[in-house]
Amino acid sequence: MNSTVHTLQALLSDPRHARVAKRGSGVLAVVLLAGLVWVAVAQGGTRLDTPMGQALAGSAVAALATALGALPALFVRRISARWEDVMLGFGAGVMAAAACFWMIVPGVAAATDIVGNKPAGAAIVAVGLVLGALFLLLADKAVPHEHPSAGRHGPDWMHLRRVWLMVFAIALHNFPEGMAIGVGFSGGDAAVGIPLAVAIAIQDIPEGLVVAVALRTVAYAPWQAAAAGALTGLAEPLGAIVGVALTSGIAVLYPAGLGFAAGAMIWVVSHEIIPETHRKGHEQAATLGVIGGFVVMMMLDTALG
Repeated sequence: MNSTVHTLQALLSDPRHARVAKRGSGVLAVVLLAGLVWVAVAQGGTRLDTPMGQALAGSAVAALATALGALPALFVRRISARWEDVMLGFGAGVMAAAACFWMIVPGVAAATDIVGNKPAGAAIVAVGLVLGALFLLLADKAVPHEHPSAGRHGPDWMHLRRVWLMVFAIALHNFPEGMAIGVGFSGGDAAVGIPLAVAIAIQDIPEGLVVAVALRTVAYAPWQAAAAGALTGLAEPLGAIVGVALTSGIAVLYPAGLGFAAGAMIWVVSHEIIPETHRKGHEQAATLGVIGGFVVMMMLDTALG
């Protein structure tokens, strides 16, 4: 296995092979995108009375929230490191609360109704949760991306401009959020899908601002930074399509899918966001942000419940 990996790395170190691999990756991305659009249309994505249509609408709101958050980068060149960490912490708290209140808890309830046994229902969600975390672990290793503080991650052979590496980093966060919205609506229960979409949209606003301002600090023009920040939100409708497509039709896949999305989001919170907020000496402020985000979502859950 190791010899195969080393051989592949040696081949890709040749610029000619690397260019071929990059073009092949681009073609594959276009084919996958076309396939997702076809799936969305085939499953009623153009109508709001279908789970796919509702999921696309909810994820579109979240994507627009990301774009809205990125807009101030047209005028704001820098955010203090403390406030950046507070905003990211707030987003982490929102994601953690959403995973608990609107994915794990309703997932266990739905699985229990299906199998008639609460421990077995919890086990179904737990399996999905572990698989969701593993999915993000593999994506973190397979997709080239870069965080402002932590640096570059993923394969070294794919040489991309820094702006695209940072866009991919946030897209890796947004894709499981879109999946969560898709799974939330796939069960036909708006009481799960709508709060999830609202929660994710709320945390996408500060996240969009942080990534756009971070791009300005590495010498990108204001319009480029705002556009790139907004672009990351497009991963959410794509994730929503996948979420609905994978979990609709087979009852047990709905609670397992909620667990999967929760595991992916918890992975992002623990592996990416919280470490990012603890690199600059503002751990207390960032933790207060986490608690604030969790409290806001707890109150929202009470209001919508």
